[in-house]
Amino acid sequence: MINKLIANIKKTNAPIVVGLDPMLNYVPEHVQKKAFAEYGETLEGAAEAVWQFNKAIVDATYDLIPAVKPQVAMYEQFGVPGMAAYEKTVSYCQEKGLIVIGDIKRGDIGSTSEAYAVGHLGHVQVGSKSYAGFHEDFATVNPYLGSDGVKPFIKVCKEEKKGIFVLVKTSNPSSGEFQDRIIDGRPLYEWVGEQVAAWGEEHMGDDYSYVGAVVGATYPEMGKVLRKVMPKSYILVPGYGAQGGKGKDLVHFFNEDGLGAIVNSSRGIIAAYKQEKYAEFGTENFADASRAAVKDMVEDISGALAAAK
Repeated sequence: MINKLIANIKKTNAPIVVGLDPMLNYVPEHVQKKAFAEYGETLEGAAEAVWQFNKAIVDATYDLIPAVKPQVAMYEQFGVPGMAAYEKTVSYCQEKGLIVIGDIKRGDIGSTSEAYAVGHLGHVQVGSKSYAGFHEDFATVNPYLGSDGVKPFIKVCKEEKKGIFVLVKTSNPSSGEFQDRIIDGRPLYEWVGEQVAAWGEEHMGDDYSYVGAVVGATYPEMGKVLRKVMPKSYILVPGYGAQGGKGKDLVHFFNEDGLGAIVNSSRGIIAAYKQEKYAEFGTENFADASRAAVKDMVEDISGALAAAK
């Protein structure tokens, strides 16, 4: 799957991923009203609104992008109907040829970790048959519990030819409370990055490992260090746009081949119609605003990479 992700990035010339993280207040009123007319102001109605919102954005952008990253919490909040909308979104994006990174941030041990891995990336056995539950292509994994929490995911990835992105240095302001702690003379995130690189050496695609890392755009200097620590790991970079990251800050996340990183933007794209810059599209044409925001993001990052050569 890492090879397919890289092929998609090369084909679109867009090292970006659109975060499908639909808070209900991002969904335009006319979309909500239509869903509520059919299902009422219920969890089913909210899930339908989210699904129709996602579908419109995917339809408007799928030819420009290699991948999407739905954040499972935005669907879980609507209970079982929300999770049905999550699965429907994953399936639809895959039908459109997109790679799906399930942003699930799971981290547990033993049989629990195995169950998470099977549920999101593998096949669950039911009698004589097996089924793929949520069937994402990649998943995000929290390594706080150590190898016991990560290795079950790697095992399933090996079986299913899929991949993971391990949290190494996250984009949020308080991430340093733990991740920047100095352990034996080096920050903890470097130790985690080193372990990700070690796992990755044993689980390679053609040029890059299918054990990747999450490193926030908001910490470009740390990104520069971690790029050297994990030369063969693909880096998923959150924090672009709405959280402050810019293309020029991100060149160090990439390798000299122009690959090695994929940059995420969520509300900066899916809620672009709310920004003054894209106000001309209006609420009715929210998906067209998202398409324009994707084009601007690609231009920003590609321009920065070209200028850095």
